[in-house]
Amino acid sequence: MKIAQIAPLHESVPPRTYGGTERVVHYLTEALVSQGHDVTLFASGDSDTSAELRAIVPEALRLSKERRDPMAWHLLQLGQVAREAGNFDILHFHTDFMHFPLWRERPEPQLTTLHGRLDLPDLKPVFNEFRDMPVVSIADHQRAPLGSAPRWLGTVYNGVPAALYDFNPRGGDYLAFLGRMSPEKGPETAIQIALAAGMPLKMAAKVDVVDLEYFDARIKPHLSHPLIEFVGEVDERGKNELLGGARALLFPIAWPEPFGLVMIEAMACGTPVIAYRLGSVPEVMQDGVSGYVVDSPTQAVVAVERIDAVDRGVCRAYFERRFSSERMAEGYVEFYHRLLLAQSEPATDAPRHTPRPIPRQTPHPAPNQASHEIRLPRFAVGAGARGERQPLFEQERPDLAD
Repeated sequence: MKIAQIAPLHESVPPRTYGGTERVVHYLTEALVSQGHDVTLFASGDSDTSAELRAIVPEALRLSKERRDPMAWHLLQLGQVAREAGNFDILHFHTDFMHFPLWRERPEPQLTTLHGRLDLPDLKPVFNEFRDMPVVSIADHQRAPLGSAPRWLGTVYNGVPAALYDFNPRGGDYLAFLGRMSPEKGPETAIQIALAAGMPLKMAAKVDVVDLEYFDARIKPHLSHPLIEFVGEVDERGKNELLGGARALLFPIAWPEPFGLVMIEAMACGTPVIAYRLGSVPEVMQDGVSGYVVDSPTQAVVAVERIDAVDRGVCRAYFERRFSSERMAEGYVEFYHRLLLAQSEPATDAPRHTPRPIPRQTPHPAPNQASHEIRLPRFAVGAGARGERQPLFEQERPDLAD
């Protein structure tokens, strides 16, 4: 199958350090190539891929000192994709919805993975208008705000290559935080949990321009504490070492996380996760197997105390069953074939799709009755994440998918 993967241009594919969407695109592309597909990747010129690379911009936009207008470069990229579209069996977009007006009128089979949050009010009229565009979610919970308005093909969970992360059967004596230094990711809460548990915390994170004030005011004052270490951004090797050597990963988010790639990266190392019950967390996690799902700092501290009850080998096996890049590629190939088959069938008056039911997430879902569950009173998680739309085309905040 000849497949086009269209990635955002903010980060290289894969990113040198932080970048959720571009990292997923890389893992998917490499898995598809290894399965024998003919893949072309539309991405920045500094990308590293086994596929054929099409680049409209020499380097990723986030770190570029010369290119200030991401919209211009993404429009040029879409023009290049349009010129070559007839050469592919399927086109797979990872660039939000900017291409919808153009591709609605084109005959080539295509689909779009929505990597970001979908609960913002400006998105509803967009997807009501373009309800004929086939889209894929990265978690069932991500879809809930839009209901059945879009043409949902289904959900494909993100995946990472199992061989990329070394299984560490022992872990270490510190907790880890990995992500962005922004309020919705919960770094301040992670510090609170670590200090209350009396365990060292290693924090690997980028600080975007938009979050500098938050970082200076809310995080920096804690960095002089002997238990808190800020290591900055890390590459793949550094991430592998950080996660594999941790006793647990803290994931105390304060927003409806669409997926949370760092959770499965930790699981790939055998490192259990202590995560807040928001967004996709209840789908990605299995309480007591991949770590613990909690509702407050108090519960998180208890989870830290009980973290050695989680078998790191079982945690790794859980990752392999559900979240490898091979599993992700298989899910997308099924959708590719489905779209190609639909195009070859005679047109009918039947509906083009039947949206699969989306489980409703209550603030406190029914507890897992397994014996390993942490049985504590339910607590409110705290202030929610910032609700403003974080556009795809914003150089200082290129990705909210992870």
